[in-house]
Amino acid sequence: MKIRVGCDLTYEFAAPTPVVLMLNVHSSRAADVLVPDLVRVAPLRPLSIYTDMFGNTCCRLVAPAGDLRIVTDTIVTDSGSPDDVAPDARQHAVSELPHEALTFLMGSRYCEVDKLNDIAWSLFGHTGEGWARVQAIVDFVHHHITFDYMQARVTKSAFDVFHERSGVCRDYAHLAVAFCRCMNIPARYATGYLGDIGVPFDPAPMDYSAWFEVFLGGRWYTFDARHNEPRIGRIVIAYGRDAADVAITTTFGWHRLKSFTVWTDEVTEATVVPAALPVLEQMVA
Repeated sequence: MKIRVGCDLTYEFAAPTPVVLMLNVHSSRAADVLVPDLVRVAPLRPLSIYTDMFGNTCCRLVAPAGDLRIVTDTIVTDSGSPDDVAPDARQHAVSELPHEALTFLMGSRYCEVDKLNDIAWSLFGHTGEGWARVQAIVDFVHHHITFDYMQARVTKSAFDVFHERSGVCRDYAHLAVAFCRCMNIPARYATGYLGDIGVPFDPAPMDYSAWFEVFLGGRWYTFDARHNEPRIGRIVIAYGRDAADVAITTTFGWHRLKSFTVWTDEVTEATVVPAALPVLEQMVA
């Protein structure tokens, strides 16, 4: 299948302000991108592209004083299959983990392994290792937290979520990631697009989604503590230790978000060319 993904954001800045954007499809999906995955801004500004330590594509610019519109719009091909399920995937001993997986065992800004370690072992120490233990963690987090946009805040950590028992998708992911790390299972935070493909339509405005991946049986597997079911059409934008590593915009000065629109829709051959492209061409003309 083909999935159209993108965003249309407008920020207001008080003065010329350095900005880092993380809005492109992750490099691991580069072969699936059918339409150039470009970041376009109005008014025009010089853009500098680089890849960070997690393979995320980042875009640097200096925003002018006033409004800055940021648009992405691309088509990604996808298998149409739900997330892989592998109940026999084994848990690795820490001593045999690849070097790059060790980073995802450590505590981080929003995933306080030290504060949650005793809690995690009391809750999940009796479960079987590997896939069964991760699923037990996901089941617990899914039922422990009530989804509530009004309870979201930028400073909320996994430890806070455990005690407050409410939050949004990033909070579900943070608590599950922290518990997995406490149990010596490498877990990395993921953000990206997740549309209503294969599930009942959600009338709420589209937003970016957060989930996580664990390293079992020699590879990374996707888990989603908010939805707690395999889903179709995940398009990753970025991986990191937690949300601090994958912010879609990082600004170094005062700013205000004025508008925010995100889309992720299955498309047919007749609509394979993104409808927003003519508008974008006017923006960069």
